[in-house]
Amino acid sequence: MIIKLLIDGGDMKPGPAIGQKLGPLGINIGQIVQEVNKATQDFKGLKVPVELDIAKDKSFSVKVLSPPTAELIKKELGIDKSSGEAKKTKVANASIEQIISVAKIKHANMLDNDFKSAVKSVVGSCVSAGILIESKEAKEIEKDIDSGKYNAEISEMKTETSPEKRKELDDYFKETQEQQQLRLKKEEEVKAAAEAEKIAAAGAEAKPEGEKESAEEEGKPGAKKEEKKPAAKK
Repeated sequence: MIIKLLIDGGDMKPGPAIGQKLGPLGINIGQIVQEVNKATQDFKGLKVPVELDIAKDKSFSVKVLSPPTAELIKKELGIDKSSGEAKKTKVANASIEQIISVAKIKHANMLDNDFKSAVKSVVGSCVSAGILIESKEAKEIEKDIDSGKYNAEISEMKTETSPEKRKELDDYFKETQEQQQLRLKKEEEVKAAAEAEKIAAAGAEAKPEGEKESAEEEGKPGAKKEEKKPAAKK
């Protein structure tokens, strides 16, 4: 029997969800937790898919599958989450070497044996995540890969980013973040001004209750208009 689980790498716990799946099988859950944590210790901080092959005699084997590409990218770049607005907000600036590092992990689980295709697949995940690569939009890097610009790095499966390049990428991303903050501040100011204008317009249309009643009385048929008395003669 194959049982599929998605666990925290190196930190599986015997909680209710695990108990519901494994409890009825009459197997030692504590032993499974221990073996799974041992098998996934290299993926700490990531969600990892695991398959348990449980035999009739209650023995089992653990198969660790590659974590989702998005999870691997976040760990490689040290970010907590992807961008909610990929076109407007960037969350990281990766080097091609970091992309290759993720591709090496994913390659074994990909149907395509071409490593360059694996690299492009990781780049494609960066498009929707709002991640720059080599200080460019990820879509531009896809074209660069097709043109052969990174053939040397890909063929060598280079995964180490030089300190000089890392500094350049970080400096560029710092400027990008500052621009994003300025744009966000401007958008908030425009929104606040529009709200203030809307509130002011609504206030101008609304009249005090006393004025409304007076206007209604004057508009009724037969309503007497107040006559002005002539000024008294001295």
